[in-house]
Amino acid sequence: MHEIVVLGLNHKSAPIEIREKLAFSKDEALSFLEQLQYSDIIKEMLVISTCNRVEIVAGIENKLYGVDAIKTLISKFKQLPLNQFENLLYIYSGNTAVRHVFRVASSLDSMMIGEPQILGQIKEAYKLSISKKSTGVILNRLIHRAFFVSKRVRTETGIGDHAVSISYAAVELARKIFGTVENKIVLLIGAGEMAEIAVEHLIRNKASDILVANRTFERGMELAQKFNGKAISFEEIDGALKFVDIIISSTASPDIIISRDKVKGAMRPRKNRPIFFIDIAVPRDIDPEINKIDNAYVYDIDDLSGIIEENIEERQKEAFKAERIIDEAVVNFSKWYESLAMVPTIIDLKNKIESLAQCELSKTLHSLKHLSNNDSQAITIMTRAIINKILHDPISFLKTDGCQIDKTVYTDLTRKLFKLDG
Repeated sequence: MHEIVVLGLNHKSAPIEIREKLAFSKDEALSFLEQLQYSDIIKEMLVISTCNRVEIVAGIENKLYGVDAIKTLISKFKQLPLNQFENLLYIYSGNTAVRHVFRVASSLDSMMIGEPQILGQIKEAYKLSISKKSTGVILNRLIHRAFFVSKRVRTETGIGDHAVSISYAAVELARKIFGTVENKIVLLIGAGEMAEIAVEHLIRNKASDILVANRTFERGMELAQKFNGKAISFEEIDGALKFVDIIISSTASPDIIISRDKVKGAMRPRKNRPIFFIDIAVPRDIDPEINKIDNAYVYDIDDLSGIIEENIEERQKEAFKAERIIDEAVVNFSKWYESLAMVPTIIDLKNKIESLAQCELSKTLHSLKHLSNNDSQAITIMTRAIINKILHDPISFLKTDGCQIDKTVYTDLTRKLFKLDG
């Protein structure tokens, strides 16, 4: 039975410069999962990659060699020397790994506690793993339990109250910079979920004009039409730099979208009127060198932590309730996981008893040929009922009490007692 491990880094353990180098696009995650077929140690795998974290959840045969294999796989795949990120990784195993997955899915480990996006991101990650058949019995159970735990946390606590998100923090930062976003022209680059949430907050704060630029123009137009905004093409971004006040960017581009030179060229027609960039993408969309230009200011996702802290206190109170739900879920998952070690013995025990019973039943029915079909069937049904009643207590014991101490004690005893190994 293989062990569950989580290996990763997040906004607390690694700076954005490292996170963006290790971030996985959808296609990269699919390609990375394909490497599983070449490993004898890594048996199951899931890749979670968001703006704040990159994590590999895996089932491995040997913890020491398995973790090293995952590190090496990441290093080779990302073409990044191991010594550049190894010390920033956290590694969890067993119940600690299970707890971590439940906490991440329940948004207790997010930059903004209670933000709803992470669950959707894990669901997408799971879909990719399913498509590559890279998860098995253990990770499938773990992820489905994580979904269930997240739902309980969301419905039984107020963790989702005081709506906040990375997008919310971006708009709050813009509002604090200008005092208000009323009468400000805002350009959103990217039309995904984060951009959509940003739009909702901008409208609530009465932004006057909102432009949306997306690589797929139709998707940008679709988002813009929801709030009477205007869609522009990616090619029009350079021109927009001359008149917009705030740019919020959240694409999945692997390359810089707005360079220092483009902004420098736009400052003269702006007459040095300030322009603010809020980059909530990983990898980053906005060249950080833009900060060196007078009256141009760039804030990335790590700069949003101050905004986020303002809502932490209220959500932290609810987080204590959520932790109790997770404690219970970890215990229940652990019982199920430990019971897996008993499964081969339980199957062998059932097979042996049923085989013996079937043999004796056949002899008996052969000697009682005068019985009607109904009578023979009644004896067969009675035999199966006796088998089930005899096996019920020992199997229940193996599944529950047998897991409370060293699991090999009762499995070994059962196998010897019933001579299951021949």
